[in-house]
Amino acid sequence: MVIASIDVQGGRVVQLKQGAELVLERDDPLGLAEEFDRYGEVAVIDLDAAMGKGSNFEMIKTILRKAECRTGGGIRTPEQAKELVSLGARKIIVGSGAFRDPAQKGGGGEFRVNVPFLETMTGKIGRERLIVAVDARSGEIVVDGWKTPTGLDLIETAKTVESFASELLFTCVEREGGMAGIDLEQVRKLREAVSCRITVAGGVSTLDEIEALAALGCDVQLGMALYTGKINLADAFIRSLNWEKGETGRDAGGKMLPVIAQSEDGQVLMTGFSDREALAETFRRGRVCFHSRTRNKLWMKGETSGSVLELKRLRADCDRDALLAIAEPAGPVCHTGAWSCFSTDRNYTWKFLQGIISERFRSPVPGSYTAALDDDLVREKVMEEAGELCAAKTHDEIVWEASDLLYFTTVLMTLGGVTVQEILDELDRRHRK
Repeated sequence: MVIASIDVQGGRVVQLKQGAELVLERDDPLGLAEEFDRYGEVAVIDLDAAMGKGSNFEMIKTILRKAECRTGGGIRTPEQAKELVSLGARKIIVGSGAFRDPAQKGGGGEFRVNVPFLETMTGKIGRERLIVAVDARSGEIVVDGWKTPTGLDLIETAKTVESFASELLFTCVEREGGMAGIDLEQVRKLREAVSCRITVAGGVSTLDEIEALAALGCDVQLGMALYTGKINLADAFIRSLNWEKGETGRDAGGKMLPVIAQSEDGQVLMTGFSDREALAETFRRGRVCFHSRTRNKLWMKGETSGSVLELKRLRADCDRDALLAIAEPAGPVCHTGAWSCFSTDRNYTWKFLQGIISERFRSPVPGSYTAALDDDLVREKVMEEAGELCAAKTHDEIVWEASDLLYFTTVLMTLGGVTVQEILDELDRRHRK
């Protein structure tokens, strides 16, 4: 997996060399998050919080709504971690707090793995959501924004903390921001020492390095090389996959990986195969492309019928040998005319309902009841239907009145520019609290 990094300092996206020297800055974090989300999870790091110089919490909270994110930087309490998870963070990255001796007061004393902190953190958010950052300079763990050496050995410390985390984030600090290449031998030693997932950052500057890391079973986090254009994110995604496990095509030994296409509301649409060329075209066109095994050629789904699959995001599975394409279908997907290759009809979901309502407002037809609704009228109907639902007694009455209320509520949401996904995200946030 390739993870793009968004480092935030002073309300702006920055890239620092060695964690100190400002190399570049941008002011489009939300746009970057949406763009990066197409290729994988996004790492959002609050540099100010990590260095104890403030916080970019409000900005990060907004980014968490735009993309699938892991976030870190100055997370010192389980309560902070839990709040970020409730706001949408997929994983939480902790660093300094994991190595601060709990007996230290005022920053004095020795460093060691802070077992009570990690136990409390996993108890609060679960081991599967916790990433421990083992940032190291010359094999020694460093903390406080890479300013403070701890005397802790990278390999031995990694062995200790992996029981608390699903993943380690290893940054080779002396190479961070310099694009001078990774220390592959050190990564290899770390990979041999632990069994959990490892994401590697610091100095990655070529696609060959990304492929080498993937061969070791490691993910890669990109920053400087991505922002300077030295590495293209689409190319990096393709090189990070496990092509050796792919099916051999009829061409000159080309490998193909299975692709499952799924709508945003969760319906499986179709399956196919993709090779490197098809994946590159998928990212370039923004529409899902496959390799046709029967015709032995590149094939963009819907190129003749018009029922294209607009790509939203692409994800690799845990072994990097299968792909999930989240896409919006422009029409029936199956060659038989069915909505999907697994179902005759489109699943009637809440999102589908809102899509119909939105279309009625966008392109009203004569006699459309929905198109005739305005804000005042729909609010009146919501109150009326809520009362009727409360008065309903039988099973069928409740179904009927709840359907009316959901319809008018969705109209009100649509008029107010609120999406179904925003409501689901808020409910998910409350569930995670």
